[in-house]
Amino acid sequence: MLTEDQLSKLRTAGKVAGAARELGLSMVKEGVKLYDVAQEVEGYIREHGCGLAFPCNISINEVAAHYTPSCTDKKVFKLGDVVKVDCGAHLDGYVGDTAGTVEVGTSAYSSLIEASKNARNTVAEFIGDGIPLSEIGKAVEMTIGRMGFVPISNLCGHQIEPYNLHAGLSVPSYDNGSKETVKSGMVVAVEPFATNGAGEVRNGKPGNIVRYVRDRKIADPKAVEFVEYVKEEFSTFPFCARSCDFPDAEKHVKTLVRHGVLSSYAELVEAKGGIVTQHEYTFYIDGARGEVTTLP
Repeated sequence: MLTEDQLSKLRTAGKVAGAARELGLSMVKEGVKLYDVAQEVEGYIREHGCGLAFPCNISINEVAAHYTPSCTDKKVFKLGDVVKVDCGAHLDGYVGDTAGTVEVGTSAYSSLIEASKNARNTVAEFIGDGIPLSEIGKAVEMTIGRMGFVPISNLCGHQIEPYNLHAGLSVPSYDNGSKETVKSGMVVAVEPFATNGAGEVRNGKPGNIVRYVRDRKIADPKAVEFVEYVKEEFSTFPFCARSCDFPDAEKHVKTLVRHGVLSSYAELVEAKGGIVTQHEYTFYIDGARGEVTTLP
């Protein structure tokens, strides 16, 4: 179980992340730049005393996850886009990870948006100590299936530990038969993805998100200095050049990816080009109940 101090940090990070999520979703309008939304979301998190647990992901239509705008990104939201905003805040490593989906100016995919939202809310009603992962997956699968859609089977929720976004348990979106259970004291992100496509994602183009993985001998002293900045600012969390307050960050990121110091994340794209929606909460498992920490 977390101490009162640790739980306070978890709740603070969650509340900030939840408010940042709602801010981002409220800004998604036709003609607005993705860059502007990401900057506002991340600015809000930092202004409220937290660090970034990862860059603000803004993934549109068939892109399920792992896209964040670059420093020079000119993309704007278009009428009919289905937009996922996924953001994370941390306080001393204690993370709030949360996401939601909106449609730009139309309602063609309102049922698909409701499907992932309902699945998340269904899990919120019963998640707690001793609940098997397979039961959580079954609830997600059945809730989404009743609405005529399928979950994305190779995207999972995840256990979270300090400074570790994906730790221990993976939370399935279908009944995988696992007898492993959620346990009291765990922090768990539940994030159902629903689609009208194949129900799987594949790797797409690089999504501008990277993570420090190892030290390597680098000749450029400024790049070496940048590595130290990254360790201090982001620790083990994913980040992007846009989020860095460091000269020529984009150039250094490219150099360090090439040398294997940083690992790059690819966009995750629906295998048959289906539209994807996502809703996510972080839960603290406190006995028989799961406390949602990412409400604004």
